[in-house]
Amino acid sequence: MPSLRARLLDTVALPILRGRSWTARDVRARVAAQAASPAVVRVPRWLDRFARHTVTDHAGWPVHELTPPAAPTGGQAASGPVTVLYLHGGGYIAEPVSWHWLLVARLTRDVPARVVVPLYPLAGRGLPADVVSGVADLLDELLGEARAAGGRLVVMGDSAGGGLALAAAQAARARGRPQPDRIALISPWLDVTMTHPDQPAIARQDHMLRIDGLAEAGRCYAGALDPADPLVSPLNGSLAGLAPLTVLCGTHDVLLPDSRRLVAGAAEAGLVIDYHEAPGLPHCYPLAPIPESAAARATLIAACRADR
Repeated sequence: MPSLRARLLDTVALPILRGRSWTARDVRARVAAQAASPAVVRVPRWLDRFARHTVTDHAGWPVHELTPPAAPTGGQAASGPVTVLYLHGGGYIAEPVSWHWLLVARLTRDVPARVVVPLYPLAGRGLPADVVSGVADLLDELLGEARAAGGRLVVMGDSAGGGLALAAAQAARARGRPQPDRIALISPWLDVTMTHPDQPAIARQDHMLRIDGLAEAGRCYAGALDPADPLVSPLNGSLAGLAPLTVLCGTHDVLLPDSRRLVAGAAEAGLVIDYHEAPGLPHCYPLAPIPESAAARATLIAACRADR
């Protein structure tokens, strides 16, 4: 059974927050506002307590890089230094929030790892082909650096960032480029059409997301593309030849069918997959301030260190 704090989050806090967003109308308004005046991303002041933080540029995108504040004294995997390319969620309409920064800061400290967070263009400001290509370019660059240092590269993403992570890995495969060492996905949004027949029933238990709002966000991000195109719905693309997968999802998450379909598709494609389905927990629960997130982070840390 979920902890009391998780139940309160799911049944009290999330219903209040959802009332402020994620209807189709709200999504359209947000995309229009972002296109007219992109949000300024403010990194929390407490981030410096966890990591050294710098900002560089990649293809005109701000790229935040977090590194451990001091040389690691223990816990580092024997395989060498770890780099994590982290792709934030937000339905392709929102920039990262404090929960994202806390997770990546903890990964930086606890793996320990160099964590790279690109602020890719959101719906209305970037075309999916360009966004996926840009992430694939960054993946290739970071993978080359990791290999040269005798280390590992893990591509990780939550929600929409999980979909983008899978699409970028597919793009790397299509280019004939190497795969990362692992792809780690948190409550991934892998099919933006929101047409799976199981989703309406699950939506009654999902107090964060709405099917109509997600479908609208998917259409806005897809632009002229069919939302079913693998560039925006990578679950519709081939999984053959991709890196091993780690996937976490809660059962009170309307995106749960995406994770279950990914597990089935990975088995069919012969991929290694480490799947964790958490009963009664909401969308992106590993980022939430609940006791269950500690075990989820341990799973992600193990994936980064090659412990699983």
